[in-house]
Amino acid sequence: MKGIILSGGTATRLFPLTATTSKQLLPVYDRQMIFYPLNTLIKAGIRDILIIVAPEHSGQYLNLLGSIFKNHGVNIYFEVQKTPRGLADAFIMGENFINKDNVAMILGDNIFEDDLNESISNFSKGGMVFAKEVPDPERFGVVDFDESGKALTIEEKPKNPKSNYAVTGLYVYDNRVVEIAKNLKPSVRGEIEITDINNEYLKLGELIVNKINGVWLDAGTHDALLEASNIVKEKGISQNFHPIINEAIEEFDLRLKNLAKATLEAHNLILRK
Repeated sequence: MKGIILSGGTATRLFPLTATTSKQLLPVYDRQMIFYPLNTLIKAGIRDILIIVAPEHSGQYLNLLGSIFKNHGVNIYFEVQKTPRGLADAFIMGENFINKDNVAMILGDNIFEDDLNESISNFSKGGMVFAKEVPDPERFGVVDFDESGKALTIEEKPKNPKSNYAVTGLYVYDNRVVEIAKNLKPSVRGEIEITDINNEYLKLGELIVNKINGVWLDAGTHDALLEASNIVKEKGISQNFHPIINEAIEEFDLRLKNLAKATLEAHNLILRK
């Protein structure tokens, strides 16, 4: 299985914080936000990951993640998205990367408390999404279930939601998703919608909707970003990362500290001369 992290966009709701950097490079407690979706994919056994970024932030992602995992068996690739066309566009942009494999796509600002490793690693065919009960379902794609818990419909940002279950920002599909995405028509918002992909798999009877119970964080506002940091600290979410990420970050930190020390020593040597 391949992995995709969608980290483009301008995040205007977080201005001025995102005037100079990507939202997904902002800190959530003790590490950058991007490491949380990376952890979700890596813990599920995914080792080839494509990160889709905005052009103005591509250099920052490369500086942080370009070589951080090179000694740990994780391959990071980048694709620049000049014009956002909707979440489903990630699969069109990633067509050659996905190739004949299955793919898990996660939004770069989504943080999950639940352990989703088994669900992702055991996936074989069709589509799979994760739903969480929320107080404001009208902001999301909303799943309607029958009495047995089977998904009946998924509506994008409905005015009158049929349930309180929102589709979270983690989506798992087989490689048919590329052709499905290519054949989508833009919505009234001018975007190709991920909900339309989910409904295609639902029509085929091949969409699994798993309900999650733990915290699901979408750090899209100043308050939500602060809340995310507090919850991550309180629940120890950042302490439950895969060893690959912890070791990579430690090595990266050490390299930066050694570089800073060497730069300072060289500067002092010049001054003494």
